[in-house]
Amino acid sequence: MRALVTGGTGRVGSAIAERLRRDGWSVLAAGRADGDISEPGQARALAARAATELDGLDLLVNAAGEGFAPKRVLELTDQDWELAFGATAKGSFFVTQAAAPHLRDAGGTVVMIEDVAAYQPWPSFAAHCAAKAAQAMLTRVFARALAPEVRVCGVAPGAVAVEASREERQAAETLVGRIGSPEDVASAVAFLAQADFITGTSLVVDGGRLLQSKAP
Repeated sequence: MRALVTGGTGRVGSAIAERLRRDGWSVLAAGRADGDISEPGQARALAARAATELDGLDLLVNAAGEGFAPKRVLELTDQDWELAFGATAKGSFFVTQAAAPHLRDAGGTVVMIEDVAAYQPWPSFAAHCAAKAAQAMLTRVFARALAPEVRVCGVAPGAVAVEASREERQAAETLVGRIGSPEDVASAVAFLAQADFITGTSLVVDGGRLLQSKAP
């Protein structure tokens, strides 16, 4: 079993890579040093490198993302939008596009690491919300485009990597009374990688935050 994890050196991505390795996968965990996947040429090069080094691909996890920083809607710049959409939306698209032939040969799977921000309007994170919504739509688009050989699923985490000073407030916004962890996301990825009858949908891993009716 062979997997490419983009954003594989970040907190969530590295947890995903480690979980897959424990489950017996051969993993290429790619970070910024492995190329700027917002650039189509570098995205294609990364997919080709992974397929060569791993002798094929069974799983692609798109966990790379940038641009998560609070900023008022009326202060957002073109650069903010480029940063938010770069690795998250463009990178997910072009890496998946390039990896598709290898995944089809293997009957493989793609997992997009989305965000509950794709489903909630956060005024201080407008560009991030829009980029994650675009990525969530790519989950569905690629599921149709690559079927039946390749399954494409999403994982939409809630608060799983927050500063200690914000943990109590974030935990209170969930139904289970705690924040999540990168390992919670990794467990969801491991499940979807083996769930042969699930495609074109996203698994929300947020402790029930989306069900809360009170304003955060």
